[in-house]
Amino acid sequence: METINTRKTIRKYTNKDVSEPLLRALLEKAERTPTMGNLQLYSVVITRDAEKKAQLAPAHFNQPMVEGAPVVLTFCADFRRTTLWAENRKATPGYDNFLSFLNAATDALLYCQTFCNLAEEEGLGTCFLGTTIYNPKAIIDVLQLPRLVMPVATITLGWPDENPPLVDRLPIDSIIHNETYNDYTPDRINAFYTPKEQLPENKHFVEINNKETLAQVFTDLRYTKAANETISKELLEVLKGQW
Repeated sequence: METINTRKTIRKYTNKDVSEPLLRALLEKAERTPTMGNLQLYSVVITRDAEKKAQLAPAHFNQPMVEGAPVVLTFCADFRRTTLWAENRKATPGYDNFLSFLNAATDALLYCQTFCNLAEEEGLGTCFLGTTIYNPKAIIDVLQLPRLVMPVATITLGWPDENPPLVDRLPIDSIIHNETYNDYTPDRINAFYTPKEQLPENKHFVEINNKETLAQVFTDLRYTKAANETISKELLEVLKGQW
């Protein structure tokens, strides 16, 4: 999969449809993804209808690609299907707990990533929406998700109508730890992050946000402590009711 080296997030799509046979084939191929206990603890909700996409848009902060993409895919952690299978086969399931949610969420995210890789190999463009876990209740309501089904990822999908530049990535040495975890000294932090901070686009990002450092943009504006705590509380409440 050489396209992984040049993959880009695509937010603008042409009017060309993503055919049902192609979509189904990609979703089927993605089933070869590793899965806990070979249970495939995931489901995906396919949204093509314009009205339904409009209903989903507020949960994703009305990002234009939600309504602009031909297809929106919501990947769900799903222990409901396995639970009902067990109940219909004289077994007693016990999967309404946090461990089971983590297993299902991991399955769903692995499946989602494999699907994205396959779709991009076909020339399709994708955009991962992290907003899924910011507003899960709205998504649950729109998609009518029952208990033991929790949205964990959303992908917009279509044929690219833009060719954005590649975004930066940290050097490989910044994420590798041999044998044991090698903690980050100030010198290592400088070595790994200074090149990122010196990129013209990131320096501009700091300037337009009236901050001193790139890190401050993330801590003070994009992902603040207050917002993280509020969303965490809301997410746990939704998960408690859903799982």
